[in-house]
Amino acid sequence: MTTHHTTAAADRVPVSQKVAYGMGAVVTIVAVNSVVQLTNLVYVVGLGVSAIWIGYAQAFPRLWDAIIDPLLGNMSDNCRSRWGRRIPFLVVGGVLVGIAFWLLWTVPRDWDKEWMFGYFLVTSLFFYTVVPIYAIPHGALGMEMTEDYHEKTSIFAYASFIGNIGALTLPWVYFLANRPVFHGDTVNGIKWVCLGMSVILTGAAMWCAFVCKEGKLHQASQQERVPIFQSFKATYRNPTFLRLVGAFVLLIVAFQLVMGFNNYIQIFFLFDGNTDAASKVMAVNGTLWAVVGIAGAFPMAWLSKHYGKRFTVLLAFALIIGGNLSKIVCYNRAHPYWTMFPTVCLSLGMVFAFSLVNAMIADICDEEELATGIRREGIYFAVYNWWWKVAVSLATIISGYLQRFTGFVEGAKVQSESTLFQLRAWEIGLPAAICLVSVWLLAKYPLTEARAYEVKAQLKLRKAAVAPADA
Repeated sequence: MTTHHTTAAADRVPVSQKVAYGMGAVVTIVAVNSVVQLTNLVYVVGLGVSAIWIGYAQAFPRLWDAIIDPLLGNMSDNCRSRWGRRIPFLVVGGVLVGIAFWLLWTVPRDWDKEWMFGYFLVTSLFFYTVVPIYAIPHGALGMEMTEDYHEKTSIFAYASFIGNIGALTLPWVYFLANRPVFHGDTVNGIKWVCLGMSVILTGAAMWCAFVCKEGKLHQASQQERVPIFQSFKATYRNPTFLRLVGAFVLLIVAFQLVMGFNNYIQIFFLFDGNTDAASKVMAVNGTLWAVVGIAGAFPMAWLSKHYGKRFTVLLAFALIIGGNLSKIVCYNRAHPYWTMFPTVCLSLGMVFAFSLVNAMIADICDEEELATGIRREGIYFAVYNWWWKVAVSLATIISGYLQRFTGFVEGAKVQSESTLFQLRAWEIGLPAAICLVSVWLLAKYPLTEARAYEVKAQLKLRKAAVAPADA
């Protein structure tokens, strides 16, 4: 351990703002994950709409979502309202997210299946249009609330902790919708439970908007508006940003390519097709993953403060690779609960990595300001999200073909030993191999703690020199 900088009092963000920012993170985490989890339960199981139709209806809005992210990021960077660059988007977006979320579940029950499909397509397109109005400025806001290297980590640690607590409520939505007060009508129950959730989500968005303060408001108000294509060029000419995005997109792709293989292995390899026995282990691992994800925010913040972000993210990738390789031993028919060990490693590694990536993008934005004199957190956050969504979409398609390549038979009660071996080989080996490339990219990541504070000092000197001229 080497000597590290101590956050100056002027750079500290009040706890009230950190909590408010964390409440803002709940909005997108709960809203988007609820839609993913509830859509099939409502439209396919409850209303009998074709699963294939719903699959197309879910894919198209997400592609649209990826397209508009950069547009909204640039709009937020160029906003010059009296209330700031980010806050107006949080207020408008927070209200619209609440409305769109509830509309998804208010489909008329007496419509034909084709019209129900059309209703979901339109309302989901509306939902995935308004979510970025809130989500992109919210991400950019967290990056500019402080200029301090360590305080940025603290802000996103609060967001990770509070956001993951909010995610714990998701399994209870379906439970509440099946209470006797709804007379066994689950679809109607979800509609009214989600009305309450819409109010809570909008309230959380307002909490964030009215408590958090923009850190670069005065500076941004004096800079010229930048066209979106010019902002795009800036992100793709930034080698540090490209290295970071490349590492994390590879991480996402690594596990998306084998998405679902873990469940198949537990059901068909560990329990020979006994779904009831497998569901118990899967439930334990799911709960363990969530609990570790919440608790992991604390060691992540400590490690980043004492060893730096690059070291902590490299440690996260080591945990991910090691945890995945441990499945060679932990996929054990005699000891199925050994799978808890890789669950802990993977959950801890994921929360370390994805809690720090936004703080690292914030450091990149500081270095960008030193080079160009322009603050554009919005476009940087949006471009990262764009690559994230494109990678997930492409990897999801490839995953289906990879699953077929293993010889997996849909609907079968058992799978062949050859298929089970291939499922394990791909699920264990492919993510580990791809993540090694991410480690290589991050090992040469140049924006260390020392460099971040050097950038901060130079920006401070520049502002001090400009201040007399402005006066």
